Amino acid sequence: MAEISIYSTIGVRSAAEELFQRFETTSGHKLAITWGTAPMLVKRIEGGETADVLILSRAGIDQLKAQGKIAPGSDVTLAGSGVAIAVKAGAPKPDISTAEALKRTLLDCKAIAYSEPSAGGASGVYFAKLLERMGIAEAMRPKTKYPPAGGFSAELLVTGEAELAVQQKPELLHVKGTDIVGFLPGDLNMVTEFAAAVTPESRQAEVGKSLIGFLQSSDAKAVFRSKGLDPH
Repeated sequence: MAEISIYSTIGVRSAAEELFQRFETTSGHKLAITWGTAPMLVKRIEGGETADVLILSRAGIDQLKAQGKIAPGSDVTLAGSGVAIAVKAGAPKPDISTAEALKRTLLDCKAIAYSEPSAGGASGVYFAKLLERMGIAEAMRPKTKYPPAGGFSAELLVTGEAELAVQQKPELLHVKGTDIVGFLPGDLNMVTEFAAAVTPESRQAEVGKSLIGFLQSSDAKAVFRSKGLDPH
């Protein structure tokens, strides 16, 4: 049986780990998975690395497509997810129901964790810009904590380093011992679409396509839903 190399964004990790395991069991193929933020993985592919299957943000797939690094006609959108806020399990859930309530909650919190924007994760880049838009970027800077590059901000809730964590909902759900407060309110929220594709150099293109087909199945969609993603 073949070994399939996969570069996958952590944005879908909570669902993908379970689905990859199922695919290995049913197909007999081995999956070798490299996790990271979509921009980190895009840079690696642009730098000459390769994998059989890429699961990235739609923007990342489109960027590579424009460079001829995606097999024509192989890319599909799998699911989407909004940006949410979490607290440590059992902690009081603050009010984030409106833009004003969110602003008050952010200013009142002692420490907040979100992906370092320079690492390129979509939620971190977006949230840093949102703080600027809300006029509170300076006030938030001293109480901002970042997880390691490609890591989960909710892990800082569990260690007690942060009171609030911001990331894509599935990434927050991936960390046990946390509770989701909700999505960013109204038009302050941002939905990221995740897509999969086969690379032109793949020696396992047919198996890669069958994996992508499996990720579009009704069973896979149920797993995506259970992990906070909205399947297509």
